[in-house]
Amino acid sequence: MKATMAWGEVAWFADIPHLGSRVVATALCDIALFRCAGDNVFAVDNKCPHKGGPLSQGIVHGHTVTYPLHNRVIDLDSGEAQASDFGYVRRRPVKLKAGRAPLALPV
Repeated sequence: MKATMAWGEVAWFADIPHLGSRVVATALCDIALFRCAGDNVFAVDNKCPHKGGPLSQGIVHGHTVTYPLHNRVIDLDSGEAQASDFGYVRRRPVKLKAGRAPLALPV
């Protein structure tokens, strides 16, 4: 039997700037919510895979974020570092409720 996942509302879509991010603190870790091109929203652990810096401070372009301290480019669709970089960030499931208002993460 498959367990159902409980979801909790964590942020409002409008509070995430277009091509920007917001951070949500959870009991396990900080999660960065990115609003990308086409208003797609991605949730990942807020840690650059290189030295653990706050990925939420990166520059969003397309469906990627570039962490400015080390110029690491992370694909938010896959969580993987791009080009000659290596590593990945853990992606988190996120869903938008009706009307593109509250964002929810599993709790």
